[in-house]
Amino acid sequence: MLSARELTQPHSNIQNHPKKFSKQFDYSIKLTENQRKLFPFGFISASLGTFSGIEPQKQPAALGRRAFNCDIKKKKRNKLMALKNKRQDNYPEWYQNIVAEADMAENSSSPGCMVIKPWGYGIWERIRDVMDEKIKATDHENCYFPMFIPLSFFQKEAEHVDGFAKEMAVVTHSRLSMKDGKLVPDSALDEPLIVRPTSEAIIADSFSKWVKSYRDLPVLINQWANVVRWEMRPRLFLRTREFLWQEGHTAHATAEEAEKETIQMLHIYQDVCENALAMPVIPGRKPEHEKFPGAVDTYCIEAMMQDGKALQAGTSHFLGQNFAKSANITFVNKQNQPEYAYTTSWGVSTRLIGGVIMTHADDEGMAVPPRIAPYQIILIPVVKKPEDESEIMEYIEQIRQELLGKLPFGEKIRIKFDKRDRSSVDKFWEWTRKGAPVICEIGKRDVDGGKIMVKERIKINTPEGKQIVERDEFIRGIEGRIENLQKQMFETAQARLASNIRTDIATQEAFRAYFANANEWIADGQPGKVAFVRGGWSNDPDSEALLKEMKITIRAIPFDQPSDMSGKICLLTGKPAVMEVIYARSY
Repeated sequence: MLSARELTQPHSNIQNHPKKFSKQFDYSIKLTENQRKLFPFGFISASLGTFSGIEPQKQPAALGRRAFNCDIKKKKRNKLMALKNKRQDNYPEWYQNIVAEADMAENSSSPGCMVIKPWGYGIWERIRDVMDEKIKATDHENCYFPMFIPLSFFQKEAEHVDGFAKEMAVVTHSRLSMKDGKLVPDSALDEPLIVRPTSEAIIADSFSKWVKSYRDLPVLINQWANVVRWEMRPRLFLRTREFLWQEGHTAHATAEEAEKETIQMLHIYQDVCENALAMPVIPGRKPEHEKFPGAVDTYCIEAMMQDGKALQAGTSHFLGQNFAKSANITFVNKQNQPEYAYTTSWGVSTRLIGGVIMTHADDEGMAVPPRIAPYQIILIPVVKKPEDESEIMEYIEQIRQELLGKLPFGEKIRIKFDKRDRSSVDKFWEWTRKGAPVICEIGKRDVDGGKIMVKERIKINTPEGKQIVERDEFIRGIEGRIENLQKQMFETAQARLASNIRTDIATQEAFRAYFANANEWIADGQPGKVAFVRGGWSNDPDSEALLKEMKITIRAIPFDQPSDMSGKICLLTGKPAVMEVIYARSY
């Protein structure tokens, strides 16, 4: 390191320090308080090994060559990990930036559609696997139905169709012909086909053939499929014209049995969101004007995103006999009398990935909960000398083999040994942006010492986020480490939700003033301006118009209602409240 004396020497002397000033450096030096007394102008610039005079700089640096190297690393780090947008500056653009930088998905050349890339699809596969196991554990079986549904099926269900009519894609022709040098639809179909927006209509048709007696009930099926809804304002994962989802459909002999099924599946969704996605939710029932078209009751789970808006994470519908009557799903009961069946439907979609992003990502990139991460551990070799490569690679492979027998969450551990021909720095920041839970960097020094450099994604900017760990200690504790990261992510999100549900707003004036603010909720653990309000509702028909005026929605009627509503008013109408609801802006 250059001394203060050396700094005050003629610059010809500084030129004689090739080991202290390399030609690759062009960075400013900020003086300490004592050094400033000797050199009062504040900054010196070292450029190409020469003293180039006094030049004020905004970015400080320490003294000496070692400090230069650190500053270069910092600049490179910032360049590699910096996102174009911060959450608090532009939340929608930050979201899109996260998706792009994590390489999860991209807009397709097919308008309004998305290409789900391997990392994003890997997350969906993990959600699917966890969900599928729980669905099958409740005696449901997977199947598959056509994505093309005859128009006549929807004509039977006027109320149901009304809710989807504007979003339906319609197939009217079966082939193309060349006319005047252009391909044009040629052969009109006898009956237009609707591209599946949801499957109640086509599945109800099959149920009408399958169900004849009470002995045929219940019918419990599920399918993993794609659906099409003609969204006008697409947004990756949240709203696209084609998306992936899970939809369950059941038929029962009694209303009580069907209602029990509806609630059971909602709690499965809650379990998966909270224990796999680390995303806390509020379960409840939708108000009448928010119900699924054709449903008797719609139940939902609502999550809070980092900007304070609500995301509907899953729905479960008690359909009563409405679809059974339109599709003629009848059975002979135990009294030998004909009766309509009671049906349900329930579903989640790739929208959950959008929820995971907006629950856990930060200003450095994505952060994926370990339960749904395609890879829970990334192993990165750090090779500075070619002659060390084989030894490092062998050491890492040994670690990988020892880890393979580990079972975090009772599941086989998922490991990626990143052998790509890229710099270790590039790899590290790529996996950081992707949100891999645990990233291990291993070089010659680690090999010699029997150690591992361990970095945890959610602690990347904290002192404990970077640890040099004994190899055997790391392997022994990996299950607990991964499980603890999952727990921490859920607790962080849960605390955010709990601290941002306002229950102290008691007047219409205060309610309107609260939602008059823009969403400026900052995800740093501090309460923001606008999130959720839990308060009274009169269940008045005038409510819907007032909600539209304020650009908010009733997200859910929570299951845990007060035993006494006396004295409470509706925050919308001022009338006596009959229940408490969650008010919020939403996606």
